Amino acid sequence: MALLGDVLFPPADYRRTTASLLNWWETRRATFNIVVGATGVVTLLVIRVISWMPPGVSVPFDWRPVVAYGVAANVCYTFGFMLEATAQRIWGDKCPAIGPALFRQGLAFSVGLTLLPIAIVSIGWVARLAMWIFG
Repeated sequence: MALLGDVLFPPADYRRTTASLLNWWETRRATFNIVVGATGVVTLLVIRVISWMPPGVSVPFDWRPVVAYGVAANVCYTFGFMLEATAQRIWGDKCPAIGPALFRQGLAFSVGLTLLPIAIVSIGWVARLAMWIFG
């Protein structure tokens, strides 16, 4: 089992060819998908729990936005490889190994974006609760 530090601070690809950069990114895609997917499951569960709390509100589940979000997250993940490969082509040996930093920042942003609906639903719940109590 990988330690959190190993996931967040992976060694850079030192071969620095387009193929090796692609391989570096693709070997981390499963980790990205597991982390973001697990965060998505937590988000869906928390939203469901909030919907059960008084005054209660129906929160229908539709799988299509979930799939679209997963596809969009993977498209954005691919931009990390494309950015690093483009920088390597432009600056050659002077280009720093930016893959680990891009991976870490992209993962953190994706997790934060995946958790955002909890904040939005919570604010809506507080507003409904206030209207229910004072309305």
